[in-house]
Amino acid sequence: MRLVVFFVLIARLAQAQDFAWTPGLQRAFAQMQQLQVQPARQTIAREPATQSPGIQLFLDDYADMLTLTTSDNDALFSELSKREDERIDALKKLPDSSPWQRVMQAEVRLHWAFCKLKFGREMSASWDVIKAYRLLGENRKLFPDFLPTYKSLGTLYVMIGSVPESYAWVARLLGLRGSIADGQQMLVRARQDPVFGLEAQLIDLMVRAYVLTFTPADEQALRQLIARSPDNLLLHFFGATIEQKSGNSEQALLYLTSRPTGPAYLPLPIVSNILGDIYLQKGQYATADAHFARFLTDYKGQNFRKDSQYKRFLCHWLAGYPDSQSRSFLERVLSSGRTTVESDKAAQRFAEIYLKRGATPHQPVLMRARLASDGGFLDSALAYLRPYTEARFVGLPEKAEFNYRMGRILQRRSQVNAAIPYFVRALALSDAYDEAPLSFGASSALQLGYIYKQKNDRTTARSFFQRALAQKNHEYKNSIDNKARAGLSGL
Repeated sequence: MRLVVFFVLIARLAQAQDFAWTPGLQRAFAQMQQLQVQPARQTIAREPATQSPGIQLFLDDYADMLTLTTSDNDALFSELSKREDERIDALKKLPDSSPWQRVMQAEVRLHWAFCKLKFGREMSASWDVIKAYRLLGENRKLFPDFLPTYKSLGTLYVMIGSVPESYAWVARLLGLRGSIADGQQMLVRARQDPVFGLEAQLIDLMVRAYVLTFTPADEQALRQLIARSPDNLLLHFFGATIEQKSGNSEQALLYLTSRPTGPAYLPLPIVSNILGDIYLQKGQYATADAHFARFLTDYKGQNFRKDSQYKRFLCHWLAGYPDSQSRSFLERVLSSGRTTVESDKAAQRFAEIYLKRGATPHQPVLMRARLASDGGFLDSALAYLRPYTEARFVGLPEKAEFNYRMGRILQRRSQVNAAIPYFVRALALSDAYDEAPLSFGASSALQLGYIYKQKNDRTTARSFFQRALAQKNHEYKNSIDNKARAGLSGL
């Protein structure tokens, strides 16, 4: 009997060691989360090859994912992508009685799903997401108290909950269930995990910024997170993207200019693209153009090339260069890069329309106001528009945009009552335009919902959120619908 107990204990110990987070592997993971990938690989190399093979497989894969997504190197993707199946097969051979076994398989699949999306392999990425979802769902049933499950499962629930209504049936057909609210609850739970807690907190903040509404409390949490980790390049980078998305580009600039640098860190050429965006919003066109040019020189991938050429056009166009000089950048938009990411798709659309039709006299004014407002430079944005009235603009789309921009600027300057008539007018003009859907109406309805919700006028808030949802086929429908549904859920 004692011999049986002894062998059972030995078997359990072996299983635990397959997924043991040794001090060395913990240190390697922390280094990777700082984007110090090469030092992390050296740390792993000092660990015995037979020690904790499950965690070593995960970390090797994590390093590949970081390298690929920061470089966008097509040749390297082709070389490394075969490792996915090798690692999945190796993880499957480890004991499935450990709660880590399915989690590590799911993590590897999600790493490659992210990489494949970056390199335009959407179908293969989708199957990885589905398989990861099923692995994590199974793990949740078997080990309901195992916190690492909830970091990625929560992320997937948010993604599924964000699927446009017209495609929701596909998710249901594939057995994918989820909601933004349930996903957020899982992410909050996962924040208590000592291994994935930092990642869960960062993902939760990104959900609030990109899917919901980024509040002052969220911004304070982000600032505290970065202040505690001055040597973490990944946090500085994502902090900058979150702040930029939330209309706080000055804070984003601070994160980027104070980011840690040196040979230990992965190169991040995309930082030059983001810096270009911020200086473009500030109206510092020569500085912005230099950053975009540097990005195009340093970066070896195909994503964001159209976007950067388009932004170089804006730098010259808005600075008053002759059309003959600025148009060449739009011609490069059509001949470079690819349209995998949204910013490149938007650049392609703009270039096609501009090269065909040109611009109206006041289109640069609206563009300057849009850029400044998006970056949170509200005094500049208002100064651009103050000399104008709606009557100065040509056609319903420009008139609607003028009203929306004015409303948004005044709203963000806490002049809420002054903003309301502009939003109402933008919504009416958008409804009256029947040639193509305009996003300004949906955006205005959403902001009016927020305003009346803040005033505690629930009936009016609900009506505007519902009007936002009712706007059809506009450019930002998925994003605005998610925000409108979240606004309704709190009423």
